[in-house]
Amino acid sequence: MTGSPWLLAARPKTLSASLSAVLLGTGLATGLSGQPVPMTLAALALTSALCIQVGTNLVNDAADFEKGADTADRLGPVRVTQSGLLHGRRVMLGAGAFFLVAALLGIPLIVAGGIPILVIGVLSLVAGYAYTAGPFPLAYLGLGELFVLLFFGLAAVKGMAYVLTGQGLSPWAEVAALQVGLQSSALLAVNNCRDIAGDRKAGKRTLAARFGERFARVEIGVLVAVPYLLGAAWVMAARPWAAALPLLTLPLAIRLVRGVWNEAPSRRYNVFLAQTALLQLLFCALAAAGLVAR
Repeated sequence: MTGSPWLLAARPKTLSASLSAVLLGTGLATGLSGQPVPMTLAALALTSALCIQVGTNLVNDAADFEKGADTADRLGPVRVTQSGLLHGRRVMLGAGAFFLVAALLGIPLIVAGGIPILVIGVLSLVAGYAYTAGPFPLAYLGLGELFVLLFFGLAAVKGMAYVLTGQGLSPWAEVAALQVGLQSSALLAVNNCRDIAGDRKAGKRTLAARFGERFARVEIGVLVAVPYLLGAAWVMAARPWAAALPLLTLPLAIRLVRGVWNEAPSRRYNVFLAQTALLQLLFCALAAAGLVAR
């Protein structure tokens, strides 16, 4: 166990979800608008998204311990509330601070993107808390993947389109949103497959806990594969490099899926989780580069 408790609670290895969405959204806006985009706004959007994700991770740390999902037997990385490094109340206050900073950073984004950004921002903050806390925690109801697809996919990419270009860039923003959102859902699916036993004991009804290991493995395979298939849309959009360049990540994707299929849930899945984050980041960076390429 190394590093600051707050750094551990922030879960930096998962932040690829926010970074990947902003990368792909910025590449989409630049490539389809055909003109330079305001990178200051892109930087603000990235920082705000990271703050929301860190706040969500902190709420998750405190709430999962309170609900009994995080115990001394858990297979995943250290959770600061469960391990006693930080009190749950302090962690929740930290989450509130990150949500507040995200809201403040969102003000110039709302000025640039208008009402759609206000709606996206408010819903993102509410959902960040409601993911594992409140009377109807989404993760405990098996809605985690849907949450991730909507907020790390559709909301993030469409939000970047509105902020940077003033328009929704349909239907191409939806294609990019599905690509990054499905990969973020794969991150969650690997995490949930690892935690099946503990989640069942705690009554955390993730899809993996509901339907079992075989379902979870199939789900991971589908979530990893479909973004590559969606690349065909970029050929129709006259952006063939956005389809071709991400294919360079296929060996990593195949290695990941094989690993999940061949190994039972264990601490080894923490390695698979890191591989999934790396795959997402590389895929989205290459797709963004392909969208900008002429």
